[in-house]
Amino acid sequence: MNGILVINKPKNYTSRDIVNILNKKFNTKKIGHTGTLDPLATGVLVICIGKYTKLVDKITSYQKEYIASIKLGIKTDTLDITGEILEKNNKINVDNQVLVNTLNSFLGESMQKVPIYSAVKIKGKKLYEYARNKECIELPKRKIKISEIELINNKKGEITFRVVVSKGTYIRSLIQDICDSLNVLGTMSNLIRTKQGTFTLDDSYNLQDISNNKYNLLTIKQIFNYPQYKLNEEEYYKVKNGVPLKLNKKEEYLILEYNNEVIAIYKLNNNIYKSYFML
Repeated sequence: MNGILVINKPKNYTSRDIVNILNKKFNTKKIGHTGTLDPLATGVLVICIGKYTKLVDKITSYQKEYIASIKLGIKTDTLDITGEILEKNNKINVDNQVLVNTLNSFLGESMQKVPIYSAVKIKGKKLYEYARNKECIELPKRKIKISEIELINNKKGEITFRVVVSKGTYIRSLIQDICDSLNVLGTMSNLIRTKQGTFTLDDSYNLQDISNNKYNLLTIKQIFNYPQYKLNEEEYYKVKNGVPLKLNKKEEYLILEYNNEVIAIYKLNNNIYKSYFML
């Protein structure tokens, strides 16, 4: 079994839980996800199965869109509503225009501190292990990019916004930075991943769909809108051995087929097509 499956992850499941369920369902260990969602979060979780696990890194690098909610008036150790409350106050109102201006100030590239409750490894140990052991550790920073951000709602002590971010962006940390800029306490109360690259919630299936065999696997042709090229026998054997091809084509990428089967994606480089992805 080979293909891409888009899951609408429910709350209270880890991304690893979903992979384990699919391992059993499809009777294969060759399954990988393309971007962790916290148990609190729901939404788009792109799953690669079989040979398509070679695409995990590429799909993981795609931009992601989220709808996030902030509960004002509390701060937690995990930076979300599931954590232990560290601080509370009664200042829960934020002016709409101030909020919009603050959200817009996060557009573009910046350095973001990785949250202590995360699986990032420092000196061979995951950050959440330091947190659980009450050990102090300097948190690493990563370059992130926020392409879009807009306010959806601001009422009754809760803020909801939409945001489009680069790979590696922690929405919990973004929310903490937003609250710090507003000089209020707040924590993430809800998170929905609505899109990853071209994959959306409309493409997704829930666990009940999977259990009832009501799903479709996406193929290379559905994932990438690249022109297709049919190989002759000589070209096919070259491609199988990773040999570059000189073709009378100008497209940046080509999906290469032989006997109606996708063999590879080749990329144009200095007028020569070279292997980009092999199936």
